Amino acid sequence: MARKYFGTDGIRGLTNMQPMTAAMAMKVGMAAGAHFVRGDHKHRVVIGKDTRLSGYMLENALVAGFTSVGMDVTLFGPLPTPAIGMLTKSMRADLGVMISASHNPFADNGIKLFGPDGYKLSDADELAIEALIDGEVALAAAPDIGRARRVEDARGRYIHFAKATFPDDLTLDGLKIVVDCANGAASQVAPSALWELGAEVIAIGVTPNGKNINDQVGSTAPQTLCETVVASGAHIGIALDGDADRLIVVDETGRVIDGDQLMAVIATGWARAGNLRNGGLVATVMSNLGLERHLAAQGIKLIRTAVGDRYVLEAMRGQGYNVGGEQSGHIILSDYATTGDGLVAALQILAELVRSGLPASELLHRFDPLPQLLKNVRFKGGKPLEDASVKAVIADAEGELEGKGRLVIRPSGTEPVIRVMAEGEDASQVEAVVDRICDAVKGAAG
Repeated sequence: MARKYFGTDGIRGLTNMQPMTAAMAMKVGMAAGAHFVRGDHKHRVVIGKDTRLSGYMLENALVAGFTSVGMDVTLFGPLPTPAIGMLTKSMRADLGVMISASHNPFADNGIKLFGPDGYKLSDADELAIEALIDGEVALAAAPDIGRARRVEDARGRYIHFAKATFPDDLTLDGLKIVVDCANGAASQVAPSALWELGAEVIAIGVTPNGKNINDQVGSTAPQTLCETVVASGAHIGIALDGDADRLIVVDETGRVIDGDQLMAVIATGWARAGNLRNGGLVATVMSNLGLERHLAAQGIKLIRTAVGDRYVLEAMRGQGYNVGGEQSGHIILSDYATTGDGLVAALQILAELVRSGLPASELLHRFDPLPQLLKNVRFKGGKPLEDASVKAVIADAEGELEGKGRLVIRPSGTEPVIRVMAEGEDASQVEAVVDRICDAVKGAAG
């Protein structure tokens, strides 16, 4: 069954427009609260947010919804998304909520829900909550209405947790690190954790004003980080996004290192230490073929999934892997976290940097990526990928790339767009293949 409100990562949209209004947030609180009120104990939900201006509005609306159905609410304030997953479980809450639109501009916002196990909700739970949003929810009797309180030690709890993932026998003494927190949820916690582990920290993107989250800073806009690393003579730079579930690294020369290289570093390091479960790494179909070949040379399997960190996590949990992620920098280390955690992943990279004694530019360049090209084709309607002429062009392209490249063609899940990606050893061949397929799709779409 198609979902009406929930997308691939919660409910998201432009604030004060459906579905991201205060009225809808209150309905979500009522529906999610009613769905998770099970048993006779006093139920509790924990709520965190990033630094968007609209977070205040949505936070209060959610509190009204949850308390109206009898749930007590614990408010954390600005805190990374992975911290909410961790605290939901460690504080034995029935439900966790993160108010964030991740790497989107400040005018967008979103609501992500975590179950009592600290993981994002299943499709079945989301469908049940959607039914309650559009239906009637029983309100609590007057004596049973919930209470709300704000706790001040949540940031400290998360800092302690993150530091505990760094090896006990190592420190960051002598390392100069630039960290870019995107004016977002990690603005206080990430610099503190790195400093407490011994690093000299230069922090940028740590002055949120409600409207500057992800604005020319963070993992999706690393230019300022690159310039600061080079100008300051830092050993490495770390960029997080607005809710700190994504990581991009910059080496000492100012070069950006993507998620594929970072996953290679972590997977090979964990394999060497005997910590890589099932001898494999889970990534999506968008990860470069160079990563797959590099891992194979190390005796490590690459398991590919559809695009989206939820699919990576499903494969990890279902098949017993403990390292996975996306080229974009969502890296999931399930020994520590229930979702992508940019700070925890960064600490694993820093541990490898300390152990190796190598410059970041040497440590983090594990393979030469094959030329990869992605183009989007917008269409007005119909199903162009089912057209016989398009299928014929795709079949020819697959034959041309067989053994020396890959082809990934998929429709967007949110807009009328066909995404065409090819990679191979010859850049001109890759471009020609992509252009032929795009032309065929345009022709079929009219």
